[in-house]
Amino acid sequence: MTTRTSRRARRASRAAAASAVALLALAGCSDSGGTASDASASPAKPSGTVTVFAAASLKESFTALGEEFEKAYPGTEVTFSFGGSDSLAASITGGAPADVFAAASAKTMAIVTDQKANASAPVTFARNRLEIATAPGNPDKIASLKDLARPGLKVVLCDKGVPCGTAAQKALTAGGLKVTPVSYEQDVKSALTKVELKEADAALVYKTDVHAAGDKVEGVDFPESAGAVNDYPIVLLEDAPNPAAARAFIDLVRSPQGARVLSGAGFLKP
Repeated sequence: MTTRTSRRARRASRAAAASAVALLALAGCSDSGGTASDASASPAKPSGTVTVFAAASLKESFTALGEEFEKAYPGTEVTFSFGGSDSLAASITGGAPADVFAAASAKTMAIVTDQKANASAPVTFARNRLEIATAPGNPDKIASLKDLARPGLKVVLCDKGVPCGTAAQKALTAGGLKVTPVSYEQDVKSALTKVELKEADAALVYKTDVHAAGDKVEGVDFPESAGAVNDYPIVLLEDAPNPAAARAFIDLVRSPQGARVLSGAGFLKP
């Protein structure tokens, strides 16, 4: 074979290969029922209503993120159901329609994921620790966790079944303390309200809730809280009515923007 013939053969071979690639590409478009323009089209933007069930302690930060989400995606609406994580979990497993669940503990999240399929594994997006909430000015001079066991002091705790209550019991056990509260509340906001209304002298609540209350209460840190930090997981539910928008909301929560909002509310990084 001459050099010229060899070159022609190579050029023919390259042309045949290119034609084969083009045919395969066209076949792929034909098989999918789409067109070349479809292949390059960007995914549809989120639309419609996103229903989020979230722990009561997330109210302020998630409400702010919901407003940002609606601005970023005109035509969407984020509706929230805030409350005790255990109550929300019971509602979800009982059939309440929801797209996203954000709990105040991994244990509570497991109530849902153990009974219902979820679209992906729960992901921790924030952490929270306890603080003692007192009336402004701390009139009872509460300086430590052991002061909550002082006779005559009216203390409120979250119910033992909800994450803030579980964390409180863990902290009290670590301190070797027994506190008899005047009431057990179903969520952290209810416990804090007792102090705000002067129906209690102190409450064990999350640091974020003391922050959100502003000058209505005063916070007292205590070292035992370091051993009772709660992880906050979030999950897209398998039977979510609006999974596309739900994914976008979870992405916002986990984004740098979401982290800034959560950090500003007093949450710890995961």
